[in-house]
Amino acid sequence: MRYFLDVAYNGTYFHGSQLQDETPTVQLAVNQALSTLLRQPVATWGASRTDEGVHALHNVYHFDWEEKLPATFLYNLNAVLPQAVSATALWLATDPEFNCRFAAQSRQYRYRIYQAKDPFLYQRALYFPFQLQTEILEETSRLLLDYRDFTSFSKRNAQTKTNNCRIYESYWETAGKELHYVVRADRFLRGMVRALVGTQLKVARGKISLAQFQEIIEAKDCSGAHFGVAGWGLYLEKIAYPEGALLPVG
Repeated sequence: MRYFLDVAYNGTYFHGSQLQDETPTVQLAVNQALSTLLRQPVATWGASRTDEGVHALHNVYHFDWEEKLPATFLYNLNAVLPQAVSATALWLATDPEFNCRFAAQSRQYRYRIYQAKDPFLYQRALYFPFQLQTEILEETSRLLLDYRDFTSFSKRNAQTKTNNCRIYESYWETAGKELHYVVRADRFLRGMVRALVGTQLKVARGKISLAQFQEIIEAKDCSGAHFGVAGWGLYLEKIAYPEGALLPVG
């Protein structure tokens, strides 16, 4: 049987989500917790890779297990997982070949910014104490919906067959004292969301024009984009799967 595990984590404590031998990553912590609880080695596959420092409200790992897992499994797993990771839901795939990465219909990210210094937001959002033209951000975010090729917002040597992505939603919103960028797409390239945020912020600060932003997109050259915003402002927020493909456990 193939199980899907929803997890949330504080990326500050990990060197990214993807397994890297014995380097502390989210996937290593999940694998170790599952293996401890089930008393034999368990390997997982991840739905989305997040970089060092990046958080997740919802990431997904799948693993195979021959027996039916009890309703208490999630509670017991959380007792074993480190404090920076929480298992939030457990699902059974109706198709045992269902892959959490390739079957995902969309992924949604949120980037959080605050402009008044707040020690309680340190490494939870990006401190950005600069004047911004928020109406410009509305224009840049809408402009992205017109494009499919996002080569300019992908780090080099990403080893992907195509840099085409379909962005379904792209917008900025105010959340209390914070400014958030929300983007949902069928797939994302390596470093793409941070590059989208960093480059849009340059436009909103008047460092480059809206026309230059459009030129950066169309150039299909990542040297024009700005990747330098901190990972800790970024949250993987949601991964969507076809309706009926997953059945809740417990």
